[in-house]
Parts: sequence; C-alpha cells; structure tokens
Amino acid sequence: MIESVKLRRDSAADFYSHYEYLCALQDSVPLPAVRACLREGVLDFNADRLRVVDWAPLLNTLKVNKNLPLISIKSFFQPWLGDTVSDRSRVCRSRIPAVRSKDVSFQLCKALKGCLSVSGALKNLELNGLVLRERDLTILTKGLNKSTSLVHLSLANCPIGDGGLEIICQGIKNSITLKTVNFTGCNLTWQGADHMAKILKYQTMRRHEETWAESLRYRRPDLDCMAGLRRVTLNCNTLVGDLGASAFAESLSEDLWLRALDLQQCGLTNEGANAFLKALETNRTLVILDIRKNPLIDHSVMKAVIKKVIQNGRSAKSEYQWVTSPSVKESTKTARQKKKTIILGSGRKGKATIRIGLATKKPGNNGRKHTPGKEYYAPEPLPPGVSGFLPWRTAERAKRSRGFPLIKTRDVYNHLQQSNFPVTVTVESPSSSEIEEVDDSSESVHEVPEKTSVKQEAIQEKLEECLKQLKEERVIRLKADKRVNE
Repeated sequence: MIESVKLRRDSAADFYSHYEYLCALQDSVPLPAVRACLREGVLDFNADRLRVVDWAPLLNTLKVNKNLPLISIKSFFQPWLGDTVSDRSRVCRSRIPAVRSKDVSFQLCKALKGCLSVSGALKNLELNGLVLRERDLTILTKGLNKSTSLVHLSLANCPIGDGGLEIICQGIKNSITLKTVNFTGCNLTWQGADHMAKILKYQTMRRHEETWAESLRYRRPDLDCMAGLRRVTLNCNTLVGDLGASAFAESLSEDLWLRALDLQQCGLTNEGANAFLKALETNRTLVILDIRKNPLIDHSVMKAVIKKVIQNGRSAKSEYQWVTSPSVKESTKTARQKKKTIILGSGRKGKATIRIGLATKKPGNNGRKHTPGKEYYAPEPLPPGVSGFLPWRTAERAKRSRGFPLIKTRDVYNHLQQSNFPVTVTVESPSSSEIEEVDDSSESVHEVPEKTSVKQEAIQEKLEECLKQLKEERVIRLKADKRVNE
C-alpha cells in the first residue's frame, strides 16, 4: 500500500493521532482546549481560545475525519459597545478571536462540509455563537445534503437571520437522517418561521407519498421510521410573533410526524395561541408545544394549549422532553431557612426578643486573628483546694462576660415580666454545612425558675415542637443540598 494512502486512512480513523502529527509538523503543541474531550471521542472546545496559527492543523484533521460522533464548537465573545473615547480605546486593545474573521469561519465551514460528506459516524453538529456569513452557510448546506448520518443540528445564538435560515433549509428539507434542529436566538422573524413551516409541509407531502406506497397490499406503514424532522426549536426569537405561529399552526393541522415545537420568548399573543389550539383539534401526534415565557398570552389560553398537548403525549411514550428556558438561571445556592418565632405576652411599651437556638462550636477570637498550627501559652489549671483555684465553668463564664457586668438570666426574665414587654422566642437553625454539636456552655438559657406557671409550660411544649420540626427540616435541607450538588 502506498504510504500516503495509508496515512490518509489512519488519519480518518483516529482524530487525535493525526491532529498531534500535524501539530508536530508545524512545531506546535496540541491545544489543551481541543484535546480535552478527544479521548472520549468528542470534539468540544471554545473557539475563542484559538489563534490563527492554531486553526490549520485542526481543520486539516477535521475535514478527513470519519469517527467523531459529536462536534461542538462554541464562541462566547461579546464586542464592547461604548461611546466615549476610553471605551473606543478599550475596543482597540481587546483581542478579537480569530474565529470571528471571515477567512477562518469560511475555512471552518469548508472543513465541516468535508467531514459531513465522508463521515458515517457524525450524528450531532453544534455551532454555538459563531458569526456565519452567507458563503459560510452555502458551503455548510452542501455538506448537509451529502450527510448520511447527521441527526441533530444546532446553530444556537448564531445571528444568521431569515436569509441564512432560508439557505440552511435547502439542506434540511432533503436530509434523510436529520431529526432535530435548534435555531435558538438566531435573530429570526415571522419570515424565518414561514420558511420552517414550508419545510414541514414539503416533508409532509413526501411522507404521505411514502405512506401510500407502503400501505399497498394490506401493509401497515411505520410512520416513525420515515425520514424528516421530529423537533424544531426556535426559542428566543422575539420577532416571530403571531404571523409565524399561524404559519406553524397551518402546517401542523395536517402533519403526522412532528413531535415537538419550542417557541419560548417568541412574542406570541392570544391570537397565535388560539391558532395552535385550533390546529391541535386535528393533530394527535404533537407531544410538546412549548409557548411558555410569552407574557402576552393569557394564563387560561396557555393552560388549554398545554393540556391538549399533554393529552397527546399520554397515548404513547415519547423520547422528547420539555426544555428549560434559556433565560432562567438556576441558582446553586439554597435560600436560608426562615426563623421560627414564638411571641410571649403582649404590651405597648416596647418589644424584647429572647433567641433560643442550637449553637455550634466556633473558635473564640477575642479580637485576634487565629492562625492554624500556632499554639498560644495557656497556664496549667490549679488543683482543687489551692488558693486561687477557680472552677472551669466559672472561668468560662468570666471569659464570656469580660468587660461587662455579670447579669443573671433569672433577673432579666423577672424584669421582662414586670415591664410587660411582649417577648418573642426565635428558634434559629444553623446551616447544613455547620457541625451539629451543642455546647453546654453556649446555651442561651441556663436557669429555669422552679415554679413554672401554666403559660411557661405551654411555651416549653411549643418550644419542643419547634425543635422537633427544626430537626426534620434540617434533614430535608441536607437532602436538598445533596441533590443540588449532584
């Protein structure tokens, strides 16, 4: 076998080895951002981190590759928009990524076209946030027409507009394997939605012809095995509006294959929602119609639409799920637990609060910074019976009240009863990260009067109930924290 032919065949089967070989030819090192997921058989990287010289070995490897199942290329660069002189100078100083240039983006789409044409393993292609121009989309469409394995295509946050979507649709409508497309945040209007609706109509006509051919001689056609789109996502395109919704509703009324349509934050009103309601009277195959995050739709209308769609989903098991809104960010920090208060008595002169809570062991600073690993001088305690002996509990109380007059809890309690202040008992719970240990010396109430009245007994019972609820809520919160971490 000729050596060049063998090299070409090996490079098509092993992306990482060929990429490393091409980097060595130009005296460079494979980028960590690129090779991070290559051992798992996935190409997923941030294109903003690559310089112009870094793209050549990557693209030469990509256009002949045949074994990558997923290619995901992202760009998060946001140009600075400013009016003052200092802002303009900041724009000049900021380094614009090489992927934003028209030459690099064209070479990237050219390499993707080659990979789509020769690869039989590529199923997912995700281009997120890239600036794709008309000639880039034209050459990418040629690759989509030749692809025999691509299932999912995502151009999320790529500002292609209606004209770019019309070009891409030429490759989508004739694709045999493509099932889902994602055009979230692509600056589409109702015209772009109309292009997608026409694609759905075109595929519906072709499927009806296949269904008629397969139904001959008493055969039963398998609708799920037929080619065509199953999910269309157009979230965050606020100019789609009711005209785009009406175009989709018209195509859905006769469609038997589309399973999911996502239109979050698309500027829909009650008019568009009612058009979908009318289409769902005849459509029994659509299991997801996501029109959430459209504030101009009444709650009752949205509820009716979702109810219709859920009824369709009950008839058969669906592999498609409801997607979360792109604008909603789930916070990783859990909210603090609310305090529980118990009010004792009532009065008009003022308000006093006694807080009774579980205290945890915390190191005492006394105004000094504690450095770990450094020991301080501490005299040895004197034995009992020697002059100057001080019990440890009394010594701890003396340290705690250093610089303040010693006031007993019983005196405070009697003073509050005489002054008729409304007393509030607040039960505070520590966070889940703190150690659940209780010190005898850190209790808020040390002494209890010997003669307890009926009111005090009732308060004590309430306090015990609150502590029990506190323990239960602490266990629940720990479980919730574990779920959030997972």
